[in-house]
Amino acid sequence: MGCGRVGSTLAMNLEDQGHTVAVIDRDPAAFRRLGTRFEGRRVQGVGFDRATLVEAGVQEAYAFAAVSSGDNSNILSARVARETFGVQHVVARIYDPGRAEIYQRLGIPTVATVRWTADQVLRRLLPQGAVSVHTDPSGNVVVAEVPLDTAWVGTPYAQVAAAGDVTVAYVTRLGAGMLPTPDMVHQEGDLVHVITTADRLPSVEQLFAAPPREDD
Repeated sequence: MGCGRVGSTLAMNLEDQGHTVAVIDRDPAAFRRLGTRFEGRRVQGVGFDRATLVEAGVQEAYAFAAVSSGDNSNILSARVARETFGVQHVVARIYDPGRAEIYQRLGIPTVATVRWTADQVLRRLLPQGAVSVHTDPSGNVVVAEVPLDTAWVGTPYAQVAAAGDVTVAYVTRLGAGMLPTPDMVHQEGDLVHVITTADRLPSVEQLFAAPPREDD
């Protein structure tokens, strides 16, 4: 929802990756940003209107991004997509970072404008597995961002580390990096960076992509 610079960039990037995309905007002139090569649906309407969302195909959607110019419209449409239509991967753009914590508690991952990039949103909509952010000179040890299955929400990070036999290096929450404390638990929207060996990274990724085992 939203065909501004960010929305149009997301739409074209997603289509370039082979996904079917629908774009919602109340202003039909906004669709000109998509150019002539965009083959997805252009739906004129209000993004939190159920009929508009249905016309855009929300009932079959894998992901929904609310990236209009209004915080309230974005969070409302994101909640409708998730709570009414059961879309699994939802992200909302916000302009007021002070509201981020409130939205996060509603279970909607948010990205503040000051830290905004289309890449950040794409990684929340379409998790692509572990992403190495640092490797030691020998290539043996890596610091990697590893996505966790939603079933890990509420799990203490000490338990996360033990389950994966890794060190949780740091967590990015609401755009701010923080070191995990003994009582800190995984929250939806957290970006988790772990330290492990390069050869173990695929198995660590596989473990965290699934719900915790009963013995974890």
